[in-house]
Amino acid sequence: MVNICRKLAMLAGVSTLVVGLSTASHAETLNQALISAYNNSGLLDQNRAVLRAADEDVAQAMATLGPVVNWSATMRRQFSRGWAGDLFLGDTASTTASVGLDVSQLLYDGGRSALAVEQRKEAVLSSRQTLVSVEQAVLLNAVQAFMDVRRYAETVALRENNLRVLKEELRAAKDRFDVGEITKTDVALAEARLAASQSALAAARGNLAQAKEYYRQTVGKGAGQLDAPKSVPNLPKSAAAAKAMAVRNHPDIRKLQHDVTSAELGVQAAASYREPRVTLGGQVQLSDQFRSDQSALSGSVTLNASGPVYASGRYPSLMRQAEHRKNATRSALLVAVRQIEQQAGSAYAILDVARAGRSASEEQIRAATVAFRGIREEATLGSRTTLDVLNAEQELLDARAGLISAIADENIAAFRLLASTGQLTVDHLNLPVQKYDPTAYYNMVKDAPAATSKQGKKLDDLLKSLNK
Repeated sequence: MVNICRKLAMLAGVSTLVVGLSTASHAETLNQALISAYNNSGLLDQNRAVLRAADEDVAQAMATLGPVVNWSATMRRQFSRGWAGDLFLGDTASTTASVGLDVSQLLYDGGRSALAVEQRKEAVLSSRQTLVSVEQAVLLNAVQAFMDVRRYAETVALRENNLRVLKEELRAAKDRFDVGEITKTDVALAEARLAASQSALAAARGNLAQAKEYYRQTVGKGAGQLDAPKSVPNLPKSAAAAKAMAVRNHPDIRKLQHDVTSAELGVQAAASYREPRVTLGGQVQLSDQFRSDQSALSGSVTLNASGPVYASGRYPSLMRQAEHRKNATRSALLVAVRQIEQQAGSAYAILDVARAGRSASEEQIRAATVAFRGIREEATLGSRTTLDVLNAEQELLDARAGLISAIADENIAAFRLLASTGQLTVDHLNLPVQKYDPTAYYNMVKDAPAATSKQGKKLDDLLKSLNK
């Protein structure tokens, strides 16, 4: 009996060592995983490209306010054959070529084109907030993947240790059966518990394999040794503070605010369709007749004005449609505010529950440790059975497994609360990464540079590098 208890004590020490090994040096930290997720995210690359496409909408809208120059070229071959009665007069032929330039400049359209530029700018600002939302999702998924790998890796270690304990229990039960201290029922019970432990270990290993695959997908590399997070960022002190912070900072709300502004500009643009459109045009044409000294240079300047008279109710319909879209976007903003507040409040409550769960698990481990040591000592005096000792060891292992999950849940809940307030970003976390600047590309294209300009050539080079 004493030897068995000593072995069980050794196994209990091994289980403590297993938990400690998970925080060994040279392990990857959570911040390192977040950096890898940010740097390797294809989803972020996709949405950055979407944002750059929205930047180009501003350039295209700006181009409508500038002059437009088109060229044209024509070559004409004319021939004729004449008769006077039966008299053939002969053939004549001439070839004429002409080239010309047409220039047009918008002078006035009721502000419709200028409003279109402002709408595109609001769309860019909205797309930037979408990119922030994607960034938060990428980082939160990385936190979930990181903590799940730690959770299941430590659970596997505990299950392996538990299996060793139960094998010792079965061996002890068989020894006692051989000397007549217990019956076959006790041996069968030990065998059943061993089989259940083997099944639990297989399930834990399967969960760990799945968690590692998700980690590879989310972080962009395989999961090695992962260090326990030392701390979490500063969090709101109350549910009310979390809600207020979420309403101020959440990218989904900011996105919809820009969408509302864009919809309001759309109403003004729809009203401008009633205004006349005034353009100034110019044309220069040079023509030359081959095999002749005849040539001509001609030009013209045109001031053109046009406006709607009747369009079967199309323009009033456009105005009503714009109003409905504005109202729908405002309603969407109101709904989003309520949803974000609810999410922030729920995230705070979940964090409170996780913290309470961790405290309870720590207390459970303390009590289970005291109980195990006491039962082990009592067993050496013959007042407890081997099964009592092993049951106490099992309860201690279960308590440790519960603490592993509680710690993982608390960390995930903390970062989920951070995301619900709009602060789960590389800026707020102060991660040492090469941050993507959403204004850099916009500043290059916002004035609609020509392809032959210095800025246009820079954009061509940038596009080639992005395609690579």
